[in-house]
Amino acid sequence: MKDKHLKLNLLQVRKDIQAKALELGFDVVGFAPADIGPGPKQNLEQYISDGRHGSMGWMAERMSHRASPTGLWPEVKSVISLGLNYAPNETPNASLNHHDRGTISVYARGRDYHDVMKKRLKALGRWMGDTFNHDLKVFVDTAPVMEKPLAQKAGIGWQGKHTNLVSREFGSWLFLGEIFTTLELPPSEPEIDHCGNCTACIDACPTGAIGPYKMDARKCVSYLTIEHSGEIAPELAAKMGNRIYGCDDCLNACPWNKFATPNNEPAFSPRAELIEPRLDDLLALDDKGFRDFFSGSPIKRIGVERMTRNALIAKKAGQ
Repeated sequence: MKDKHLKLNLLQVRKDIQAKALELGFDVVGFAPADIGPGPKQNLEQYISDGRHGSMGWMAERMSHRASPTGLWPEVKSVISLGLNYAPNETPNASLNHHDRGTISVYARGRDYHDVMKKRLKALGRWMGDTFNHDLKVFVDTAPVMEKPLAQKAGIGWQGKHTNLVSREFGSWLFLGEIFTTLELPPSEPEIDHCGNCTACIDACPTGAIGPYKMDARKCVSYLTIEHSGEIAPELAAKMGNRIYGCDDCLNACPWNKFATPNNEPAFSPRAELIEPRLDDLLALDDKGFRDFFSGSPIKRIGVERMTRNALIAKKAGQ
């Protein structure tokens, strides 16, 4: 364990961390206390109790860890929430009417964001450890972390009616990562809800998976095309159109996106072959061909069988 008795000006430490994070390429950074209150835990418990998590059993199995930062790591005092802008340069759903093509979610058209985010988080973590001599842990969608409630506590954005994070500066297009630290840093001002009476995201969902501030993963196209194995219920498949990996409809509909600036991160630039892939080309892939085609992409994790299933549904929708 490192020395916990250093005399530090914690407000200056926070300013230094923020400056270093921006220098490393993060677009936004905020600071939250490790205690985020009972609300997120109660919402998670209700979500699991209702069965809205579908087959994602890992959410229930590690609920005690997910419910609060201290449940995952008792020594944590503060959480640094960091965001990377991935707002697209192109219209996300332009290919929905191209029936011989597939539509892939914006986040998966470039390099795997986990790799980009993790590299920067580790660089920031190494610098923090060397500079301030304390313990920390970094996370990017790889551990049971309540990243959206934490991001709201850290002032980065708020959890909108589509249950995703919304930012006044970046709209609905932010990748999130976290650093848990034993430093007790002054918290940022939490963000408040700015959704108002808007229901654009709810109205845009093709399968009716969204209620105000509630998501039923069992109906969500992202869940169905990525997490769900086996057959997709015909009544849901009929509404998927040519969405073969994820869905951006609720994100794209958010009016706050009008303030978003397209990202300038080369790693997030879409690969030409992933913008509107031909369905027939995808259906011709064997296992090796699939792994080669989607090398370096988060799409690789679903395997050739799910992609074939999704492409067949899309092909049927276009007939």
